[in-house]
Amino acid sequence: MIRNNSRSVFRPAGLAGRLRRGIAAPAARGLILVPAFAAILVAAPACLGLRAQTGIPFNQRDDTYPLLGLKRAKEAFEFAKAELERQQAIYGKGLISFQELERSKNAFADAEVNYQQSLLAVLFERQFVSVVNAVKYQAPDGNKHVRITLANTSGGGADFRKLIEMDDELFRKLQPDVINDVYVSLLNDENAIISRPYEAKVEQLLYGDPAELDFALLQDLDALTVDIVYGNGSRRSPKIFLQKDSSVNMATIYSEQFSQEVELGGSATYDLHLELFSSATNTFKLEVVNLPPQITRYFNDPASDARLSQLRFTERTNSMNAALRIYLPDRPTGEVAVGEPISFFVIAVPQDRMDSIEGLDSGRWTVEQIEALNVGFAKLEIVPMGNGRLLVKAPQLYHSIGKGGVVQMDIDVVNDGTKRLDNVEFEIDAPPGWLKATDPSMIRSLDIRQESRIRITLTPPGDVSSGRYEFRIKTSSLSGDLPVRGEEKTVTVEIKAGTNVWGTLLLVFLIVGAISAIVVFGIRLSRQ
Repeated sequence: MIRNNSRSVFRPAGLAGRLRRGIAAPAARGLILVPAFAAILVAAPACLGLRAQTGIPFNQRDDTYPLLGLKRAKEAFEFAKAELERQQAIYGKGLISFQELERSKNAFADAEVNYQQSLLAVLFERQFVSVVNAVKYQAPDGNKHVRITLANTSGGGADFRKLIEMDDELFRKLQPDVINDVYVSLLNDENAIISRPYEAKVEQLLYGDPAELDFALLQDLDALTVDIVYGNGSRRSPKIFLQKDSSVNMATIYSEQFSQEVELGGSATYDLHLELFSSATNTFKLEVVNLPPQITRYFNDPASDARLSQLRFTERTNSMNAALRIYLPDRPTGEVAVGEPISFFVIAVPQDRMDSIEGLDSGRWTVEQIEALNVGFAKLEIVPMGNGRLLVKAPQLYHSIGKGGVVQMDIDVVNDGTKRLDNVEFEIDAPPGWLKATDPSMIRSLDIRQESRIRITLTPPGDVSSGRYEFRIKTSSLSGDLPVRGEEKTVTVEIKAGTNVWGTLLLVFLIVGAISAIVVFGIRLSRQ
């Protein structure tokens, strides 16, 4: 007995030989017997652990070649049966004793049990479940499925009859052409179940009557392992490459980033995975439907970054990757509005059907119309997003005043972004004692490209000293829920020193007097 996944795996090879050698096998070591044979074992329990008494010695090769061992056991059974019938006829005439008749009955019972055990060993050894087809397809909801077709390819039916001319009642009751309790699961390379349901059961798999099972794939694979447990624990786990349902004649498209938010003036990339389900064509053209003309788009190869217009699948490649690159305009338009989702489709049209499909660039296509084209498609979505940007313009950042003067300057504020700005405020960092004021104190809103002017007044204190003073002007606003800050401006104000008028006049008089004295002295000197 070999345990695997809490199921018993029955090894029938050599069963008949082991039982004939006297090895005890209660209930045939977990063997699930049909009711007919179970009744036989109940009627003759003492025979299970005994050596056959047919007069034919055990052949060691019966374990290696159970079918030939079955033929030997059948011949011994028929011989014992004919001998019993002959002994019964002689006993009826009074020619033999009752003990001799009982010995013939015992020999017949032993031969019958030996024959039944050999028959069961061959039947269970030759049971076999084959995977006839494994077809991968895409359901209408977009999920991937696999149809598995199983067949009972056991050789316990016509082959037995042909080889050993067997057609008795026991053979028919044991149902050699039926495999009971077939359990099927789909596994990945890590032996994890990737199917839904996790495990499917076939109650009876008849010879010549294949069974079909449908699984939904929890992991998209092109090759997987079909785990089959059947009969009394026999197990097969072939790894197979899935066929594609070529009847649909399309290439399916799948994208993980099906919805993206992109700022105006920015770009987005959608990764596309294409899988071929066609036997008629292997070349497909990629098209975009329902995308406004203001949005630039093109397809490219993610590996080489080369632009694509068509894809060709090869015999060895049923899956390919592509990318859709989208560029949004810098400003909102009538069809591209901030915050308004834009739904569109990417479709893969067979090359031989391109001429028959018209109007992909015009009008709005619905899901029903796309599905009616019978082409592979993916529904995508892009949400244009805007962001306000403050542009601060100051014509003059240097001012010079005397003591008691006041600085007045104008600043222009422009919304240079792609979204409305709200609550534009101004903050002025001034030296101590200086008074500052803005008119207006706050701008409630600025639409896109709208400009507004404010006046800033800076008043120095009365005891201000001469020199240079710097002021920092900061601008802030809100764009939706996001804070936006403008460029910080630095303003320099120079305070000039006060002038002494009387001192200046006295200095002028002194200079004029000195010059006059020099002139008079020069004249007198020239006369002498």
